[in-house]
Amino acid sequence: MRKKQLISLALAATMICGLLSGCSGGTGKTGGTNSGTGEKKSGEYDLTLYTINTTDSDFPEWLANVEGATGLKINVIAAPTDSDTRQQKITTILSTGDASVDILEINDEMSASFKNSGWLEGLNDTVMTQDIKEQFPEGYIKDMITSKDGQVIGVPGYSGYLAFWVNQKILDEAGITSLDTKEDFMAYMKAASGSGRYGYGGSWEKTYAFNEIAQFVNMFGGDYLDWTNPANKEAIQFLKDMVKDGYTPIDQIADKYEQMNPKFNDGKYGSLFMWGLGADYNKAGMLGADKIHMAMVPKFTDERYIFTDSWSYVLNKASKNKEAAVKFLQYMASEEGMAASYKAFDRYPARKDVAEKVVPDTDPAKAMYSKYASECVVKGRPMLPQTMEFISAMGTIFQSCMKDEITVDEFCKKAQDYVETYNK
Repeated sequence: MRKKQLISLALAATMICGLLSGCSGGTGKTGGTNSGTGEKKSGEYDLTLYTINTTDSDFPEWLANVEGATGLKINVIAAPTDSDTRQQKITTILSTGDASVDILEINDEMSASFKNSGWLEGLNDTVMTQDIKEQFPEGYIKDMITSKDGQVIGVPGYSGYLAFWVNQKILDEAGITSLDTKEDFMAYMKAASGSGRYGYGGSWEKTYAFNEIAQFVNMFGGDYLDWTNPANKEAIQFLKDMVKDGYTPIDQIADKYEQMNPKFNDGKYGSLFMWGLGADYNKAGMLGADKIHMAMVPKFTDERYIFTDSWSYVLNKASKNKEAAVKFLQYMASEEGMAASYKAFDRYPARKDVAEKVVPDTDPAKAMYSKYASECVVKGRPMLPQTMEFISAMGTIFQSCMKDEITVDEFCKKAQDYVETYNK
C-alpha cells in the first residue's frame, strides 16, 4: 500500500476507534509528566514514551517503578484522550519519521494499519524472543502484531477477552443446567425467549457488530476473511434465524455497548458477548455467580473460540534511542514489568504465567480467564489494512441481511468483495 494511502486510511480510522472494544484498554486518569511536544534537553532523558495511561492516578508510581527497575530516565508525553486526535497524532509521528518519540502505545486498529507500514521496529531478536513470546496468546500475536515478514512489532500490555456472559437467574428459571454445546445454547434460546425477553442480545450497530459476527463465524469453524467458506454462510444464517425465531431482537441494530449493557442488567437478555470484566454489571449490582457472570464459550464445532484484544507498546523505527527503548520494552514484556502494570492499571496480564502468579484467586475473572486461555482457540480479531472502512462496510450489509433486505448469499458475496477491496 502506498504511504499516502495508508496515512489517509489510518486517519479515517479515528472516526470510530474509541467505540471499538479494542480501544477499551486505555485507562485514562492523570498524572502525566509532559503533555507538550516531547522536546527535551540533550541527555536529560534516555527515551520518550507516548502513552494513554498518564491519566491513571497510579501512573507516577508506575513510572517510578519502571525507571528504578531499568535505570532509564523516561520523558512522558500524555496521549490525547480523544481517540480521533490521538490516532491522528500517532499517525503523523510515525508516518513523518518524527524521532522525538521512541515508544508509543497503540490499539488493535492501529496495529492492523501500521504493522506492515515499515514505521515500526521488529522485536523478534531483541524483545519478543521465542521464550517470551510463548507466554502470550499465540493467536493474538500472530493475528494482530506480527507483520507479513514475520516480525512481532509490539509488546501487549494486557489481555481482554470478548467473554460470554449469562444471566444465572434466567438460566435457573429456564431450567438450563449446561451451556456447553450448540444444542445447549439453542435450548436456552428457546426457553429464555418470550414476553419481551430474548435468549441472546447483541451490539449490532454497524461499527460494533463486527466483533460478534466474527465470533460466530469462528464458532462455526469459518474464516472471517474468506466468505466462500460454507461455515461463514452457516453462521450468518444462524444469526438471521435467531432474529426470525424471536431469540434475539432486530431493534438491536441501533445498539452499541452503552445501550446493550443496561438492557442486560434489566433482564432483557439471557446471554451475550461482551468485552471487559463486567464493570457496568457491577455498578448496577448485577455482577455475581447468582446474577450476571462470565461463562465458558459454547462449543459449536470441535473447538471453542474466543477473541482477545490489547494495547501494545511499539518502537518507532525512526527512534534515535533504540538501545534504551529496547531495554524499556524488555521490562514491559518481563514478569516483573507485567506485574507492575497489573498492579498500577488493573489490566489483566497478557502473559499467562504472570496472570497465574499475581491475580488473586478471589478475582472472579481469574478462573474463567484461565479456562479461556487453556481451553479455547484464542485469536486476535480479523482486521485488514483499511480497518475502519472494512468494519463499517461489513456492519452495514449485516444489518441489511438481518432486516431481510438482502439474502444470506448476497451478504456473503458482498462480504468477499469487501475483503478483497480493503485488503490493500
